[in-house]
Amino acid sequence: MLRQLELSCSVSTMFSTIPCFCKRGDIIVADEGVHWGIQNGLQLSRSTIVYFKHNDMDSLRSTLEKIMTKNKRSKNSRRYIVAEANSGQIAPLDEIVKLKEKYHFRVILDESNSLGVLGRSERGLAEHHGVPIEKIDVVTAAMGHALATEAIDVIDQNPELLVKMKQNIALLWKGLSDIKGMSLASNPESPIVFLKLEKSSGSTKADLLLLEKMADRVSFEGRGSKKSFLHKCRLPVGIKLFVSAGHSDSDLIKASESLKRLASELLLLTPNPFLFF
Repeated sequence: MLRQLELSCSVSTMFSTIPCFCKRGDIIVADEGVHWGIQNGLQLSRSTIVYFKHNDMDSLRSTLEKIMTKNKRSKNSRRYIVAEANSGQIAPLDEIVKLKEKYHFRVILDESNSLGVLGRSERGLAEHHGVPIEKIDVVTAAMGHALATEAIDVIDQNPELLVKMKQNIALLWKGLSDIKGMSLASNPESPIVFLKLEKSSGSTKADLLLLEKMADRVSFEGRGSKKSFLHKCRLPVGIKLFVSAGHSDSDLIKASESLKRLASELLLLTPNPFLFF
């Protein structure tokens, strides 16, 4: 029996929703790149947690196969796949649904960064991939992310906002395409533009400190947040830029030029930038 839930709360959405559906003895197969709120929900559920490589369907398929063939108790357990729709890299929901149906799992999908920005009418990842929404068992979305409070009416009445947002994404991508010492590691359709270091120091802490130094000095509306060292995401650290329809061309050009200048200064001109941390 399919169960679908759409919530509109804050970051607490996922770490309250997952424990509502998942309990001790259940099995959760989660993307290793899920955000902090999902990670907390996974721990609070006390379920058996198994991770698959970020958006890697071969890894997901292999993980599900092992669970169903090697764990005799798994067929009698409730089983879930947990994924984040858009982390900068857009999740292949169509493939996830095929595997869910093959191995008889349920899907819990967080659409916080996709509802309002992906799909022909901004309805999220399911629409983006042409997947019937009823095939997703649990859907969550925090209204403070892509949509923001009361933004649904604004989107319905102003469809040109999506066009402007896509233009802004393309402009920022163009501006950052030749950045030295870093590379773009997000989907070009995603409003989350993710930059990662081309060469790591070998220490996540040192990489974070270097990236924080860059983020502190770049001028992009004067706002930013830092990744906590307690964050358990297994993906490479980097700098995320969140693009909206409200940004002007000059905002985006200024941001890309500032980042390129800082990358050149801190990553290329400094003999070993990691020695200073």
